[in-house]
Amino acid sequence: MESTMIKKDIRKLSLEELTTIFVELGEAKFRAKQVHEWLWKKGVGRFDEMSNLSKKLRLFLEEHFLIHRILEDKVQRSFDGTIKSRFRLHDGHLIESVLIPVPSEKRFTVCVSSQVGCSLTCKFCATGQMKRIRNLDAAEIYDQVVLVNQQSLATFDHPLTNIVYMGMGEPLLAYKNVLESVKLITAPWGLNMSPRRITVSTAGIAKMIKKLADDAVRFNLALSLHAANDAKRDEMMPINEQNNLAVLVEALKYFYRKTKNKISYEYIAFQGLNDGLEDAEQLVKLCKHFPVKVNIIEYNPVDGVDYIKADEDKIDKFARYLRAKKVMVTVRRSRGKDIDAACGQLANKD
Repeated sequence: MESTMIKKDIRKLSLEELTTIFVELGEAKFRAKQVHEWLWKKGVGRFDEMSNLSKKLRLFLEEHFLIHRILEDKVQRSFDGTIKSRFRLHDGHLIESVLIPVPSEKRFTVCVSSQVGCSLTCKFCATGQMKRIRNLDAAEIYDQVVLVNQQSLATFDHPLTNIVYMGMGEPLLAYKNVLESVKLITAPWGLNMSPRRITVSTAGIAKMIKKLADDAVRFNLALSLHAANDAKRDEMMPINEQNNLAVLVEALKYFYRKTKNKISYEYIAFQGLNDGLEDAEQLVKLCKHFPVKVNIIEYNPVDGVDYIKADEDKIDKFARYLRAKKVMVTVRRSRGKDIDAACGQLANKD
């Protein structure tokens, strides 16, 4: 009779669970650690690559387990050095990651996705026009970092220095898997990266920001702000109707008080909407509650969306006003927009 056993993704098992399986098989405990290292530190995708295991043991693993590695589906390279990768998941869904190199500053950042699609419908975002299909597993987020790190080494002879959860999806709606992926990325038996080099971005879910604080996370937090008053933010980001600015500021104050981690505001400048000095003045008030850095971002065009990017001189004037008020601010010029890899453009386009 043919076996109908459903194979399990082995990367969903902890080291302790693996150890139990190996001991029950009559194998030495250290075999579990070897397999664990192959899966995470060495990032192999097939059991037959685990060369220090016996053939019998590799066959056992092959018969009982799967490794759901993500696969490179398409790579696009921008004139400015930015590289966008589309990855195919085991169930056929597609996600995108972006490598943003700044060789002059020895900074090589990967922007990773946390969901297939998104449920938040932010008006200016291409991903927001897609429906949310599912959350990514922790291993699928981890794989993005591993594969883009390999890309960075091959292209620029430099490993990744920073990770930002600013790709497709809302990280705090994939909370458990995002935190598990950070654990994998920062673990000595994983990629051993410092949590201080990781930033998780949220459109603003107050109760989950407080949960981050209660869970004593060590990574940085970014709020996709984009407007410093509720009326404008309601229009752009429907999530603001349940998580208004007063509620978000209170949650961020709680987060900073408990963790002392860095907080930043992401602020896309739109022509005639949020780029005036009155907007800058309102933003200054939101910067007085805790130490915060403002990243002003050029808007990148999205098909079917009416928003227009603010003029460069208007952005510079806005930034000068903030600096005069002692606000730490950086103006981020668009990277990778010719390949739809810039902020807000990720949508699995061919």
